[in-house]
Amino acid sequence: MASNPAFNRLDKDAQSGYAGFRSDGQAMSASSATQDSMSAQQLQEMYQRESAGPVQTDRVTMDDVVMKTLGLFALVLVLGAVGWGAAALNPGLGFMLLLGGMVGTLVLGLVIAFKKTLSVPLIVGYAVLEGLFVGAVSQVFERMYPGVVATAVMATVSTFAGMFLAYRFGLIKVSAKFRRIMTMMIFGYAIFAVVNVIFAFATNTPFGIGGTGMLGIGISIFAVGLASFSLALDFDAIEYAIRTGAPQKYSWLLAHGLIVTVVWLYIEFLRLFARMRE
Repeated sequence: MASNPAFNRLDKDAQSGYAGFRSDGQAMSASSATQDSMSAQQLQEMYQRESAGPVQTDRVTMDDVVMKTLGLFALVLVLGAVGWGAAALNPGLGFMLLLGGMVGTLVLGLVIAFKKTLSVPLIVGYAVLEGLFVGAVSQVFERMYPGVVATAVMATVSTFAGMFLAYRFGLIKVSAKFRRIMTMMIFGYAIFAVVNVIFAFATNTPFGIGGTGMLGIGISIFAVGLASFSLALDFDAIEYAIRTGAPQKYSWLLAHGLIVTVVWLYIEFLRLFARMRE
């Protein structure tokens, strides 16, 4: 999945078999041998048992994803409040949290995406840094443009709800072509965003390329749209994981991807409304 590091792992593991069963039939043969050694009464008792559900077989469920998402989101909010308070009391410290959070989330995000094994501590650590960053950057924007944070929050919540309903009712369909296009656009924008940050620091312009003119507003509108449609990719990744019987541990990665997209959307709304204020 373009915006969610879980999708590539899900796709790869789904092809090889999540439970570790081999395609050459050895796992099936072992199962057959075990059944042969069981008595008729034991077999009868086994067949009379209720079928194991996703929870019993350690497969990811919607409840898993929802609970992990709420947990990570709560962590982001709590650390966001800490970052907000620190930036309000000490602007210098706030700038350090903003810059440190930006670099830290970039590095950790790459590690999480490319690490061969899933690490829950890394995902939790990312949420901590992300919360501090969001709190600090929100305080900076609120100080410069009073009321912009509340507007951005309402816009983010409304967009999330709208995209979820659009995806649920089939108004947005995630196809292979849609994923490819979104992947290219997201990678392209990611490269642009890094260049823009460097340009902004080098030229001492808060918004970087485009500034607060029509070009800058157009860039922000494009970024908001890109982040919004990335939510559809996250929703599709969650459905894919449940449908293919992904291991329960993937609920952490799916929740992480969803939180990352929501925060990205919020930051782009902040930038858009701040540019429009100018």
